[in-house]
Amino acid sequence: MTTAPQVTTTQIECGSFELTVSRPADSESLIDEERFEGDEFLPYWAELWPSGLALARYVARRNLTGACVLELGCGLGLPSLAAAHVGARVVATDWAPEALDFLERNAAANSIHLETALVVWADEKARSLGTFEVVLAADVLYEERNATPLLQLLDAVVADTGEVWLADPGRRHAGRFFELAGLAGWACEEAPADEVPRGGITCLRRQSNRETG
Repeated sequence: MTTAPQVTTTQIECGSFELTVSRPADSESLIDEERFEGDEFLPYWAELWPSGLALARYVARRNLTGACVLELGCGLGLPSLAAAHVGARVVATDWAPEALDFLERNAAANSIHLETALVVWADEKARSLGTFEVVLAADVLYEERNATPLLQLLDAVVADTGEVWLADPGRRHAGRFFELAGLAGWACEEAPADEVPRGGITCLRRQSNRETG
């Protein structure tokens, strides 16, 4: 029988509003050696990462009323919660079912409606999510192997005039990802964020959109 993890709850300030976020108190206690041996799975989802906080606050300042928004690798889903709070129709995705369980609980605690989906980027199912006006991702470039599946998925799920808002703390693989994104036809514009002083939030748009916009 699996023992439920102890939970800690935090109030997160996102501009003009606060979010109540519960998460496991000890993420290291969630490490499963069998899952790690299978696909190098670690419970990164259980942490409140600075990039997630930066992206949530960035999202909170935008007008997303009625916009279709997708978050990739959502973890605890703070950016998704912020987007739904400001009026977006949100689908939050992760490859860890535990992450989605906590996100659904946190959404209910904040009286927020959103959808969740269990998604592995390289699987064909990920490309059937549809297209979105805004795609969010926070701190997803920590492993080199993520770059190609992420770019391929973005090409499928970002609407022709859509944008990607990607927060990164300065991971060593990020530079190469943005280089590949440029070669694949994405224009990248970076904005600073206090929460990630060595990184920032990068907006990606298809090159043709930038040239005609």
